[in-house]
Amino acid sequence: MNNRTILATGCAGFIGSNFIRNIIKKYPECKIVNLDKLTYAGNPDNLKDIENNPNYTFIKGDICNPYIVNKAAKGADLIVNFAAESHVDRSIKDPAVFLKTDIIGTHVLLEAVRKFNIQKFIQISTDEVYGSIKEGSFKESDTLKPSSPYSASKASADLLINSYITTYNIPAIITRSSNNFGPYQYPEKLIPLFITNLLEGKKVPLYGKGLNIRDWVYVIDNCEAIEFVIKEGKCGEIYNIAANNERTNMDITKTILKVLGKDELSIEPVKDRPGHDFRYSIDCKKINRLGWKPRFNFEDAIKETVEWYKNNVSWWKRLK
Repeated sequence: MNNRTILATGCAGFIGSNFIRNIIKKYPECKIVNLDKLTYAGNPDNLKDIENNPNYTFIKGDICNPYIVNKAAKGADLIVNFAAESHVDRSIKDPAVFLKTDIIGTHVLLEAVRKFNIQKFIQISTDEVYGSIKEGSFKESDTLKPSSPYSASKASADLLINSYITTYNIPAIITRSSNNFGPYQYPEKLIPLFITNLLEGKKVPLYGKGLNIRDWVYVIDNCEAIEFVIKEGKCGEIYNIAANNERTNMDITKTILKVLGKDELSIEPVKDRPGHDFRYSIDCKKINRLGWKPRFNFEDAIKETVEWYKNNVSWWKRLK
């Protein structure tokens, strides 16, 4: 990884900012260019601690703009695409922006890969492209059945990438992770929303009875898995990333309540959202066989996450 230049898109956001911080720390000779549009979820403060690092460059721009992408991609060895509209509820209200960023933006990046002979393109996808599953777990080869405009836009990008692998032989890899949590996550997602609401003395809005099941992976584990795939992954392949932490949304809620010393009176049931997938579950044997496993214990990671939001009130107060 050292002596390489990485174009990382959308890294003023949650997962991307943690990824850049991890790479800068581990590979001091690695140069990173962060191309981010700075939408509502893109926050320059997420990388304030490294903004003056000589090996870090920030470019404000949209991945849908070929001129800006080409300027940023020229000279890069790798492209890692974190840029995406990613909130399911927002995609239900306004699908168009998701289709543009997640599909058209990916296409622009793929063309840059071809134009500049980029050595490797890593697409950060999601387990939501598989849809819901009652029993068992999805493998990388399973059929995609997205349920929301968000997951459909991500699935479309994955299919587009696969077509470029087949047609143009581009060196691309797709990662699909389960639900991430950890520091710097925008407080519209379940875990940071519930933590910050409780810190403000508010109730937490829980869909239905909280029976929906998700697998949760600490963001640092996911970033290390992406780093691992960059180094060890095979081009043309897809890798699921998860940590075998399946919990109902009610379980997650109760865990957060316990850590913060609150009781269940703080739960406010709300009407379920349309097309709410019941359970996501992905099989990660493929990346495990390659040599990657998560480092963090779920309970410890949740406590660390709560502590981070307790210690960074000024960061999330502005966003809420």
